[in-house]
Amino acid sequence: MSDTPFGFGLPPEEPENGDEGKKKDPAGGGQGSGGGQGGPANPFGFGFPGAGGPGGGADNPFAAMFGSLNPADLGAAFQQLGQMLSYEGGPVNWDMAKQIARQTVSQGTQDGTKDSSVGPAERAAVEEAVRLADLWLDDATSLPSGAGTAVAWSRAEWVEATLPAWQQLVDPVAERVGVAMGDVLPEEMQAVAGPLIGMMRSMGGAMFGQQIGQAVGVLAGEVVGSTDIGLPLGPARKAALLPLNIEAFGKDLGVPKDEIRLYLALREAAHQRLFAHVPWLRSHLFGAVEGYARGIKVDTSKLEDVVGQFDPAHPEQVQEALQQGMFQPEETPEQKAALARLETALALVEGWVDAVVHNAARNRLTSADALRETLRRRRASGGPAEQTFATLIGLQLRPRRLRDASRLWASLTDARGVDGRDGLWAHPDMLPTATDLDDPDGFVHREQLDFSELDKMLGEAAEGRDGDDTDS
Repeated sequence: MSDTPFGFGLPPEEPENGDEGKKKDPAGGGQGSGGGQGGPANPFGFGFPGAGGPGGGADNPFAAMFGSLNPADLGAAFQQLGQMLSYEGGPVNWDMAKQIARQTVSQGTQDGTKDSSVGPAERAAVEEAVRLADLWLDDATSLPSGAGTAVAWSRAEWVEATLPAWQQLVDPVAERVGVAMGDVLPEEMQAVAGPLIGMMRSMGGAMFGQQIGQAVGVLAGEVVGSTDIGLPLGPARKAALLPLNIEAFGKDLGVPKDEIRLYLALREAAHQRLFAHVPWLRSHLFGAVEGYARGIKVDTSKLEDVVGQFDPAHPEQVQEALQQGMFQPEETPEQKAALARLETALALVEGWVDAVVHNAARNRLTSADALRETLRRRRASGGPAEQTFATLIGLQLRPRRLRDASRLWASLTDARGVDGRDGLWAHPDMLPTATDLDDPDGFVHREQLDFSELDKMLGEAAEGRDGDDTDS
C-alpha cells in the first residue's frame, strides 16, 4: 500500500540551493524538467507508477503537458477522485473499504505469503477439527454446541464475511466525525460553505474507507478464525478457521500442525457456544463498543486546522489527520465507566474461552500449555491492524485483563462446578465486574442468593389469584 493514497503524489520540494539546484540534473530532467513528478510538466502534482517509463516520448501527445504520464493512468486517477467527491452514502465509503481490503490481501503479508483458495483436503481437516473440538467441549461446559457448520476460509473470504460487523463497529465513530466537520464552521457560514462541507464529508468517508479497508486487509493476514478479537465478526453459528494463517502461526512453534489446528478449533467452537446460547451477549458487546464511541471526543482544534487549510488538490491532508488520531476519550465518569464495561466484557469472554479450552485440552494435548501461553501473549501485544483501529477510533480491540478473568472463571469452576460457572451468563447483571476481577476470591466465595423461597412465594400467590378468579 502506497503511503500516498489513491495515487496522489506530494507537491515537489524546492531544492536547497534555489535555481542552481534546478539546473543540476545529470539526466537533463531535474526538478524543473518534465520528467519530475511534480514539475511544471506535471502541474497537478499527481504521481503514478511507471512515470518516466514507456509512457513518455514524442509519440505521446500528453507528454508535453504531463511529462511521461500514461493517459490511461491519468484518466483512472481523475475517475477515482470523482468517485471520492461524489460519494453520498454513510459516514464510511464501505465500497472503497472492501476494495482496499481485497487489494491489501492480494499483496500478501510481510513474510511473502500470498492468499490462496482453500483446497478440499484443508476444508475436510477443518471440519474434522471442529467436530472433535465440539466433542471435547461437551465435558468442559454446560453450553451446547453453537457451530451449525464449520468452514475453512481464505483471507479474502474472511474479509467478505466480516465487513458487516466492522461496519457496525466503525460507523458510530465515523458519524461523529462527519457531524463535527459541519460543526467546525460558524452557523452563519455553513450555508455559504455547504459545498465545501459536502466535499469534506465525501473525502472523509473515502479516507475512512481507505484506512479501515487497509486495517481489515492487514488483519486478514493475522487472524486464524472468526472470533480472534473476542467479538462475533462472522455469521452466526458458523465456526471458521483460516488454514493459511494457521500454518503461518505454527511455523516456528515446534508443535504438530494437527494439534495447533485442533487447539484453535477448540477456541473457535467455544466462542460459538457462548455467542449462540447467550442471546444478549452480541448486543451487549456491540452496545458497549457503541457506548464507548458515543463518548469519544473529536479533537475539534485539529479538525478546524484541517478544514481551514484544506486543499482539494491534496486530499492526503485528511488522511494524515486520521492517521495521527483525532479522538480523545473524555475524562468524565460516564466515559470511564463505558471504557471499563467494554474492557471487562471483552476480558470475561476471552477469559471464559481460555479457561474452558484449557480444561478441555490439558489432558488430551501435550502442547496445550504452550499454545495457551503463546495465544495469551499474542492477544496481549496486538498487531499492526489493531493498532490502526486504536488510532482511528480510539478503541483497543483486545482485553487488558485476560489473565485475571481466566483465573476467576477457573476458580468459579472449582467452587461452583461447570453448571454454576456457566449459569452466570444467564443475565449481564450476574457477571463479574471490573472490581470483581481485582478480588476474584471475594466474588467466587460470595454468598449466593437463594431465590427458591421467593419463587415459591410468587408461585403460591399466583395460584391464589387463579383461585379467586375461579370463585368469582
